[in-house]
Amino acid sequence: MPRFHCSLPLSPDADITLPPTAARHVQVLRLQPGDAITLFDGRGGEYTAEVTRMGRSDVDVRVGAHHAAEREAPLAAHLLSGMPANERMDWLVEKATELGAASIQPLATARSVIKLSGERADKRQTRWQAIAVSACEQCGRNRVPEVHAPLSLAEWLRKLPAQAQPEDAVRVVLSLREGHRPLRELVGTAHNVWILHGPEGGLTAEEEDAAMAAGFAPAHLGTRVLRAETAAIASLSQLVFS
Repeated sequence: MPRFHCSLPLSPDADITLPPTAARHVQVLRLQPGDAITLFDGRGGEYTAEVTRMGRSDVDVRVGAHHAAEREAPLAAHLLSGMPANERMDWLVEKATELGAASIQPLATARSVIKLSGERADKRQTRWQAIAVSACEQCGRNRVPEVHAPLSLAEWLRKLPAQAQPEDAVRVVLSLREGHRPLRELVGTAHNVWILHGPEGGLTAEEEDAAMAAGFAPAHLGTRVLRAETAAIASLSQLVFS
């Protein structure tokens, strides 16, 4: 059954007009009145629904029963991603969402090729959030991870969000420096983990020092050196499927 994210609050037996993005997807699939779909609003669970009217650019549906389906990973893994170049960040957001990332924070670092600010940063964040929504529609997640506005690593460390500091949280930085330990070993039985990784070329020694001064422990994924986006996905895979 086709699944669509609906940014409107949903409730059983409600008659609603789908938001423009969801409506376009319904029209692209050439659905007709009477066809069944699944809707989710990101607040948990999903709803059955039925198309009741197809307009030229709008679609009406009647919302059906709520199903308390949860497909989130037991470990909340938050990615702090040194932005890779070209379209690789798009790919990273899509795959990280499919694997269950709880949130994604794009970071500008010393070796980042992408430099974003102002309107360009806003547009890129909007694009990445839309990719996360589409990935949730495809993979069955009912909670959409937030893709935060891009920040510099220094700025993020300076502001170190309170939610990154609960007692059961672990902060790790993917690093090849001496003393690093396996990621899975460092995370242990924690329920929240923040995973910092660099872009192409990795983080500088100074950036790793700053991260460790903020409570990040150096972690490794194995003996091979992975691309930035591969390292992010490998980290999630180790934690979600272990």
